[in-house]
Amino acid sequence: MTRTDLDATDKAIISELQNDGRLPYSQLGARVGLSEAASRQRVNRLTERGVLSIVAVTDPIKLGYGYQAMLGITVHTTVAETADALAEIEEVEYVVITAGHYNVIAEVLCTDAEHFLRVIDEKIRAIEGIGTVETLTYLRLVKQTYNWGTM
Repeated sequence: MTRTDLDATDKAIISELQNDGRLPYSQLGARVGLSEAASRQRVNRLTERGVLSIVAVTDPIKLGYGYQAMLGITVHTTVAETADALAEIEEVEYVVITAGHYNVIAEVLCTDAEHFLRVIDEKIRAIEGIGTVETLTYLRLVKQTYNWGTM
């Protein structure tokens, strides 16, 4: 993976879109010192290079997902294959291969504890090579940001 160098204007565009991803190009351009067309071109270039994606971020609680947990997982086989298998599970929202105590960290979103139990027992523990699964249940989300890359 290579680092993408961003100039001050790219960083300003990203910062503005992190605050409001629906900002019209005319307003975006005015805020970062570009024309509407130039701001559109910059955003398109950043998107094409994979630097940024504009998405809707939802609140899982308001969508009926009252049970969220992070899982610390140890693996007894090929970590990449196990991580790929975890990523295929609908309720798994985030998978990362790590170094340290766990081989994989995964985030799971479920409607309730019964749903979570079914996911753990029927889907996650059914994956060949899964060793231990430590559950870190979310009690309250205190902070979540998406503002990296603009400093």
